Amino acid sequence: MWKRAAAGVLGAISVINALLMWADGRRWYDSVPGVAFTGPYNPHFVQDIGAAFFAAGLGLVARAWRPRYWPAAVAGAGFLALHAAIHVGMLIGAMLGICTARTWGFDIAAVILPAALSLYVAFPSKGESHA
Repeated sequence: MWKRAAAGVLGAISVINALLMWADGRRWYDSVPGVAFTGPYNPHFVQDIGAAFFAAGLGLVARAWRPRYWPAAVAGAGFLALHAAIHVGMLIGAMLGICTARTWGFDIAAVILPAALSLYVAFPSKGESHA
């Protein structure tokens, strides 16, 4: 049961993030640590990424709502995991001196750990009813 609740919370956070990206992309871009280091603000790109976070969040919320919708959560968590893998690559690059990781603490706390937890909670537990 806790996995479903965690999926709901993580999904809601992703949906809220997407809504903020759509409502005021410029403010989102300027306020999230590290984003401004990726290049100049591009409103279309921020909206596209918002769409990915929205879809990922809906998949996780669907898992919280109905356990049999766990495949949707796996798809959503898949995006979050791929996004986190990019951040892991940047952190490794920084450790090797290839690139600069200015926000490693934020990356771990707000991107990598939630993605790992999302993957874990997306799959049904043993004995949990599912499709």
